[in-house]
Amino acid sequence: MLLDPPAIVAALVAAAVGFALGWWPLTRWAEHSMKHDRMPRRTVRIASAVTAAVTFGLLAWRVVAAGDYWLLPTLLAFAAFATVLSIVDLAEKRLPNAVVFPALATVGVLLVPATWATGEWMRLVWALAGASAMFIAYFVLALISPSSMGMGDVKLALVIGLLAGWFGLSAWLVALLAAFVIGGVISLVALALRKVTLRGSIPFGPSMLAGAVVAVLLSVG
Repeated sequence: MLLDPPAIVAALVAAAVGFALGWWPLTRWAEHSMKHDRMPRRTVRIASAVTAAVTFGLLAWRVVAAGDYWLLPTLLAFAAFATVLSIVDLAEKRLPNAVVFPALATVGVLLVPATWATGEWMRLVWALAGASAMFIAYFVLALISPSSMGMGDVKLALVIGLLAGWFGLSAWLVALLAAFVIGGVISLVALALRKVTLRGSIPFGPSMLAGAVVAVLLSVG
Protein backbone atom coordinates (compact mmCIF):
# COMPACT_ATOMS: atom_id res chain seq x y z
CA MET A 1 0.00 0.00 0.00
CA LEU A 2 1.64 3.20 -1.23
CA LEU A 3 0.09 5.47 1.40
CA ASP A 4 0.85 3.41 4.45
CA PRO A 5 2.51 5.34 7.31
CA PRO A 6 5.87 3.51 7.33
CA ALA A 7 6.37 4.33 3.64
CA ILE A 8 5.55 7.99 4.20
CA VAL A 9 7.85 8.23 7.23
CA ALA A 10 10.64 6.51 5.30
CA ALA A 11 10.15 8.94 2.42
CA LEU A 12 10.37 11.96 4.72
CA VAL A 13 13.48 10.66 6.49
CA ALA A 14 15.15 9.75 3.20
CA ALA A 15 14.29 13.16 1.74
CA ALA A 16 15.88 14.87 4.74
CA VAL A 17 19.00 12.73 4.40
CA GLY A 18 19.12 13.40 0.67
CA PHE A 19 18.80 17.15 1.24
CA ALA A 20 21.65 17.09 3.78
CA LEU A 21 23.89 15.03 1.50
CA GLY A 22 23.07 17.21 -1.46
CA TRP A 23 23.74 20.41 0.47
CA TRP A 24 27.33 19.54 1.24
CA PRO A 25 29.13 16.35 0.11
CA LEU A 26 27.34 15.95 -3.22
CA THR A 27 27.78 19.65 -3.93
CA ARG A 28 31.50 19.40 -3.24
CA TRP A 29 31.73 16.27 -5.37
CA ALA A 30 29.97 17.96 -8.27
CA GLU A 31 32.22 21.02 -8.03
CA HIS A 32 35.31 18.82 -7.83
CA SER A 33 34.14 16.96 -10.95
CA MET A 34 33.80 20.16 -12.99
CA LYS A 35 36.69 21.50 -15.01
CA HIS A 36 35.47 25.08 -14.85
CA ASP A 37 33.39 27.22 -12.48
CA ARG A 38 30.47 27.56 -14.86
CA MET A 39 27.75 27.34 -12.24
CA PRO A 40 27.60 29.45 -9.03
CA ARG A 41 28.09 27.45 -5.85
CA ARG A 42 24.70 28.55 -4.52
CA THR A 43 23.01 27.20 -7.66
CA VAL A 44 24.94 23.93 -7.43
CA ARG A 45 24.07 23.56 -3.76
CA ILE A 46 20.36 24.20 -4.20
CA ALA A 47 20.10 21.98 -7.28
CA SER A 48 22.01 19.19 -5.55
CA ALA A 49 20.01 19.35 -2.33
CA VAL A 50 16.61 19.50 -4.03
CA THR A 51 17.42 16.77 -6.56
CA ALA A 52 18.79 14.41 -3.92
CA ALA A 53 15.88 15.10 -1.55
CA VAL A 54 13.24 14.39 -4.21
CA THR A 55 14.88 11.24 -5.60
CA PHE A 56 15.78 9.84 -2.16
CA GLY A 57 12.26 10.47 -0.92
CA LEU A 58 10.47 8.95 -3.91
CA LEU A 59 12.67 5.86 -4.05
CA ALA A 60 12.46 5.21 -0.30
CA TRP A 61 8.68 5.64 -0.37
CA ARG A 62 8.32 3.15 -3.22
CA VAL A 63 10.73 0.58 -1.78
CA VAL A 64 9.30 0.60 1.75
CA ALA A 65 5.74 0.46 0.43
CA ALA A 66 6.68 -2.61 -1.62
CA GLY A 67 8.69 -4.20 1.20
CA ASP A 68 11.84 -4.57 -0.95
CA TYR A 69 14.18 -3.18 1.71
CA TRP A 70 17.33 -4.77 0.31
CA LEU A 71 16.98 -2.60 -2.78
CA LEU A 72 17.18 0.65 -0.86
CA PRO A 73 21.02 0.94 -0.64
CA THR A 74 21.33 0.33 -4.39
CA LEU A 75 18.71 2.89 -5.32
CA LEU A 76 19.91 5.58 -2.93
CA ALA A 77 23.48 5.14 -4.16
CA PHE A 78 22.22 5.47 -7.73
CA ALA A 79 20.31 8.62 -6.76
CA ALA A 80 23.46 10.16 -5.25
CA PHE A 81 25.51 9.45 -8.37
CA ALA A 82 22.65 10.68 -10.57
CA THR A 83 22.54 13.98 -8.68
CA VAL A 84 26.23 14.65 -9.26
CA LEU A 85 26.18 13.54 -12.89
CA SER A 86 23.12 15.63 -13.73
CA ILE A 87 24.64 18.80 -12.30
CA VAL A 88 27.99 18.33 -14.04
CA ASP A 89 26.28 17.55 -17.35
CA LEU A 90 24.05 20.60 -17.11
CA ALA A 91 27.01 22.81 -16.26
CA GLU A 92 29.54 21.45 -18.75
CA LYS A 93 27.74 19.05 -21.11
CA ARG A 94 30.06 16.35 -19.84
CA LEU A 95 29.68 13.10 -17.88
CA PRO A 96 33.03 12.45 -16.17
CA ASN A 97 34.42 8.92 -16.14
CA ALA A 98 35.49 9.50 -12.53
CA VAL A 99 31.79 9.47 -11.56
CA VAL A 100 30.26 7.19 -14.20
CA PHE A 101 32.51 4.18 -13.62
CA PRO A 102 32.31 4.26 -9.80
CA ALA A 103 28.52 4.46 -10.24
CA LEU A 104 28.63 1.35 -12.44
CA ALA A 105 30.76 -0.55 -9.94
CA THR A 106 28.72 0.54 -6.90
CA VAL A 107 25.35 -0.32 -8.44
CA GLY A 108 26.70 -3.66 -9.63
CA VAL A 109 28.06 -4.62 -6.20
CA LEU A 110 24.96 -3.49 -4.31
CA LEU A 111 22.68 -5.46 -6.62
CA VAL A 112 24.25 -8.69 -5.32
CA PRO A 113 22.71 -8.59 -1.80
CA ALA A 114 19.44 -7.35 -3.32
CA THR A 115 19.47 -10.38 -5.60
CA TRP A 116 20.35 -12.70 -2.72
CA ALA A 117 17.31 -11.39 -0.83
CA THR A 118 15.01 -12.32 -3.71
CA GLY A 119 16.72 -15.63 -4.45
CA GLU A 120 16.30 -14.89 -8.17
CA TRP A 121 19.89 -15.05 -9.38
CA MET A 122 18.88 -14.73 -13.02
CA ARG A 123 18.23 -11.08 -12.23
CA LEU A 124 22.01 -10.51 -12.28
CA VAL A 125 22.19 -12.09 -15.72
CA TRP A 126 19.41 -9.80 -16.92
CA ALA A 127 21.20 -6.84 -15.36
CA LEU A 128 24.39 -7.61 -17.29
CA ALA A 129 22.41 -8.18 -20.46
CA GLY A 130 20.57 -4.91 -19.88
CA ALA A 131 23.83 -3.01 -19.46
CA SER A 132 25.24 -4.48 -22.67
CA ALA A 133 22.08 -3.87 -24.68
CA MET A 134 21.67 -0.29 -23.46
CA PHE A 135 25.33 0.43 -24.24
CA ILE A 136 24.91 -0.92 -27.79
CA ALA A 137 21.69 1.04 -28.34
CA TYR A 138 23.28 4.34 -27.31
CA PHE A 139 26.52 3.57 -29.14
CA VAL A 140 24.57 3.10 -32.38
CA LEU A 141 22.69 6.35 -31.75
CA ALA A 142 25.98 8.14 -31.13
CA LEU A 143 27.34 6.85 -34.44
CA ILE A 144 24.19 7.95 -36.26
CA SER A 145 24.01 11.39 -34.63
CA PRO A 146 27.25 12.32 -32.87
CA SER A 147 26.12 15.94 -32.52
CA SER A 148 23.23 14.97 -30.24
CA MET A 149 24.65 11.95 -28.41
CA GLY A 150 28.09 11.93 -26.81
CA MET A 151 30.27 9.10 -25.59
CA GLY A 152 29.54 10.15 -22.01
CA ASP A 153 25.90 9.27 -22.64
CA VAL A 154 27.00 5.93 -24.12
CA LYS A 155 29.03 5.08 -21.00
CA LEU A 156 26.21 6.23 -18.71
CA ALA A 157 23.94 3.80 -20.59
CA LEU A 158 25.88 0.96 -18.94
CA VAL A 159 24.78 2.11 -15.48
CA ILE A 160 21.17 2.66 -16.49
CA GLY A 161 20.95 -0.60 -18.41
CA LEU A 162 22.44 -2.51 -15.47
CA LEU A 163 19.91 -1.11 -12.99
CA ALA A 164 16.87 -1.26 -15.28
CA GLY A 165 17.82 -4.69 -16.61
CA TRP A 166 17.76 -6.11 -13.08
CA PHE A 167 14.02 -5.39 -12.97
CA GLY A 168 13.36 -7.04 -16.33
CA LEU A 169 12.64 -6.21 -19.95
CA SER A 170 9.67 -3.94 -19.24
CA ALA A 171 11.69 -1.72 -16.91
CA TRP A 172 14.56 -1.66 -19.41
CA LEU A 173 12.25 -0.47 -22.18
CA VAL A 174 10.67 2.15 -19.93
CA ALA A 175 14.12 3.48 -18.98
CA LEU A 176 15.08 3.74 -22.64
CA LEU A 177 11.85 5.33 -23.87
CA ALA A 178 11.29 7.60 -20.86
CA ALA A 179 14.69 9.21 -21.41
CA PHE A 180 13.69 10.35 -24.88
CA VAL A 181 10.21 11.46 -23.80
CA ILE A 182 11.65 13.51 -20.93
CA GLY A 183 14.41 14.87 -23.16
CA GLY A 184 11.87 15.85 -25.82
CA VAL A 185 9.68 17.69 -23.32
CA ILE A 186 12.69 19.53 -21.90
CA SER A 187 13.80 20.52 -25.41
CA LEU A 188 10.35 21.87 -26.29
CA VAL A 189 10.19 23.88 -23.07
CA ALA A 190 13.70 25.24 -23.64
CA LEU A 191 12.78 26.25 -27.19
CA ALA A 192 9.57 27.91 -26.01
CA LEU A 193 11.51 29.86 -23.38
CA ARG A 194 14.23 30.67 -25.93
CA LYS A 195 16.88 29.06 -23.77
CA VAL A 196 18.16 27.13 -26.77
CA THR A 197 17.93 27.42 -30.56
CA LEU A 198 17.01 24.74 -33.08
CA ARG A 199 20.72 24.26 -33.72
CA GLY A 200 21.57 24.13 -30.05
CA SER A 201 21.81 21.05 -27.86
CA ILE A 202 20.69 20.16 -24.36
CA PRO A 203 22.61 17.70 -22.14
CA PHE A 204 20.90 14.33 -22.37
CA GLY A 205 22.38 12.75 -19.23
CA PRO A 206 19.77 14.18 -16.83
CA SER A 207 16.97 12.86 -19.04
CA MET A 208 18.56 9.40 -19.10
CA LEU A 209 18.86 9.39 -15.32
CA ALA A 210 15.31 10.67 -14.83
CA GLY A 211 14.06 7.95 -17.17
CA ALA A 212 15.84 5.34 -15.06
CA VAL A 213 14.20 6.67 -11.90
CA VAL A 214 10.78 6.53 -13.58
CA ALA A 215 11.44 2.92 -14.65
CA VAL A 216 12.44 1.92 -11.12
CA LEU A 217 9.44 3.61 -9.52
CA LEU A 218 7.12 1.72 -11.87
CA SER A 219 8.90 -1.61 -11.40
CA VAL A 220 9.57 -1.98 -7.68
CA GLY A 221 7.34 -4.50 -5.97
